[in-house]
Amino acid sequence: MFDFSSIELSHFLLATAILLAFAHLLGFIAERLMIPRVIGEVAAGIILGPTLLGYFYPHAFSWLFAGFPQEDRMFGLMYQIGLTLLMFCSGLKFHTKFKKGDGKITSVIILASTILPFALGWLASYLIDFGQFLGPANSVFSIKIVVAISIAVTSIPVISKIFNDLGIMHSRFAKLVIAIAGVHDTLLWVALGIATAVAGHGGPVTAGAVLKSVGITVGFILVTIFVLRFLFKNLTIRNGNFLFRASHVGYFLFIMFVVSSVAGYLNIDTIFGALLAGIGAKMALPPTLFKRLEQSVLHISFSWFIPVYFAVVGLKLDLAKHFDLVFFIQYLLFATLAQSIIVFLACKLIRQDRITSLNFAMAMNARGGPGIVLSTVAFSAGIINQDFFAILVMLALITSWLAGSWLRFVLNKGWRLMPGDEDIVPEKINNDSDIIHLQQQIKREKLE
Repeated sequence: MFDFSSIELSHFLLATAILLAFAHLLGFIAERLMIPRVIGEVAAGIILGPTLLGYFYPHAFSWLFAGFPQEDRMFGLMYQIGLTLLMFCSGLKFHTKFKKGDGKITSVIILASTILPFALGWLASYLIDFGQFLGPANSVFSIKIVVAISIAVTSIPVISKIFNDLGIMHSRFAKLVIAIAGVHDTLLWVALGIATAVAGHGGPVTAGAVLKSVGITVGFILVTIFVLRFLFKNLTIRNGNFLFRASHVGYFLFIMFVVSSVAGYLNIDTIFGALLAGIGAKMALPPTLFKRLEQSVLHISFSWFIPVYFAVVGLKLDLAKHFDLVFFIQYLLFATLAQSIIVFLACKLIRQDRITSLNFAMAMNARGGPGIVLSTVAFSAGIINQDFFAILVMLALITSWLAGSWLRFVLNKGWRLMPGDEDIVPEKINNDSDIIHLQQQIKREKLE
């Protein structure tokens, strides 16, 4: 019990090392090519997975990732922990404080980019036969919600990384997009929680079952935020809180896992609990403590668990057998145009200039991490099959690439992002600065 042989351990550690190394290496190369890092991390799984290695060398793929009976489940556990930490980190990026004058822009774009694309996605499920993409849960209602979310979702982690890479995180435009995406995606995660709850219901979809799922999800949100706010504000920094005194990060991870567990027992997806734990920490913790938490969690998450999560997503893809290229191109055009046109018109409605409206339209199309999370959660819940899983993952990757390329083009042209950013100077980050500093420090130590 709780044990396996040294050979099995060695094999699993070797497979993990190879997967992690590929994820970091291809993520690094992607960044050098001005591509979002997540694309390189997923590409690592595609190369090592059934799409390439498994297709040309199936025995090598099976030996590496199915070398003993429980290896796939061990990778599944790391995959789930990475997903949980990704959602917790996304919650830590949540932002609701807007400067005076920005409230109108954010409110209009949040409403427009959430409600209208969601409604278009829902209507599309009546015009397009998505029955071919139904998963084992056989829930037509749930797949309609997934399709609607896939049209509307935006990625906070990826769009934040794009802004960092471009050196415009300090711009008014970047701050507004991140704030909008935070509120916008939280609303969509509520819809995903309802979809997974209905899919797990097992019986026929009735108004009562849907209302019950909505009630449980909304009640869970309200109670969790209230409890976490009270906990973080009043009971965390206390002499009697020995768990917090023992390990600050351990204390917050404990809360994250407990909240996620409660969500799972309520038939709400566990990642929703992790997201709320992150939001609660963002809303209630003092700035100094929050920064310490954020730095610690982001460091361990993005160095190990999250890259492995995205790489395992690539391992799950089998583009050689389960990918309809023609349908994907059609779906990509529909999703991109739907979100872009709606956000563009919403911006014009509040009298934003053409280039500002276009910038918001392109930025809100970066589906990135949340788009991949949507696909993995829906696939795990049996809502969609492997064909649609592949389409949603590729949709998230391509739209993130397009958003980053457009914003880079705008900056290279010398165009402003939006009013207030006329004199913005990109703060270029030298990715090699840490290595250079480390080399200099080692040289000084040798001289001493």
